[in-house]
Amino acid sequence: MLDRSDGIDGVQRLAAFLGRHRQVLVLTGAGLSTASGIPDYRDRDGARRGAAPIQGPDFRRHAAVRKRYWARSMVGWPLLEQARPNAGHHALAELESDGAIASLITQNVDGLHQRAGSVSLTELHGNIHAVVCLDCHAQFPRAFVQTQLERANPAPAGTGALPAPDGDAQLEPGALDDFNVPDCIYCAGTLKPDVVFFGDGVPADRTARALAQIERADALLVVGSSLAVFSGFRFCRMAAASGKPIAAVNLGWTRADDLLELKLAAGAEDVLPMLARVMRAH
Repeated sequence: MLDRSDGIDGVQRLAAFLGRHRQVLVLTGAGLSTASGIPDYRDRDGARRGAAPIQGPDFRRHAAVRKRYWARSMVGWPLLEQARPNAGHHALAELESDGAIASLITQNVDGLHQRAGSVSLTELHGNIHAVVCLDCHAQFPRAFVQTQLERANPAPAGTGALPAPDGDAQLEPGALDDFNVPDCIYCAGTLKPDVVFFGDGVPADRTARALAQIERADALLVVGSSLAVFSGFRFCRMAAASGKPIAAVNLGWTRADDLLELKLAAGAEDVLPMLARVMRAH
């Protein structure tokens, strides 16, 4: 049964859903972070916005693709660095602390769950605030790489651009002509953000951790995700196949709509703080 209530009645129903289950796993997506000023990938009907994202195989194979990524990231990443958790992130951390939810898996790479205080968390697609060398495997804070980018490219550093998801930005093609991509300071190798690009698989150890979370769970709550990407949708398929109920808080269509027991068509930043208050009152 699909319930699209989005008022206090819907929050009460969601509180009852959490109350019936002791090991609720929460799966979050880009819709949770839009209230923090971070654009998402899709509209309410699930259609992709803007240009196609970087593909992992292309990034590793072509210097021109790496130049495009790092030029756009140099301009777009500060938006992520300045972003702060919104009321939805804080409410999930509170629900975890209070024992109302057991753990979280996020498809987001913005690091806002950690900043809000969530603990039992798997970042399925990595974290944009870390960078890895593909050759010697050294790791660097993204802030350090930003200083390298700006030092090597002083002219574009202050360039204004239209923000895009995950620290990307839309630049004029001419901005790439003289752009310099920094190398690893240890081996002069290729630097890559420590995230799972489209076209790449989630690392095996991270997949195993996420699968263990869904196996332990007795219910699944989806927050702010259309589930259009299979790496997230498969958790709904697994939950449904094992008879675990699924609820969702999402403003638009989700790929799992026909699997949901309960759905609140509302913003997570509005619903989750109300939910946390109701659960605490109980």
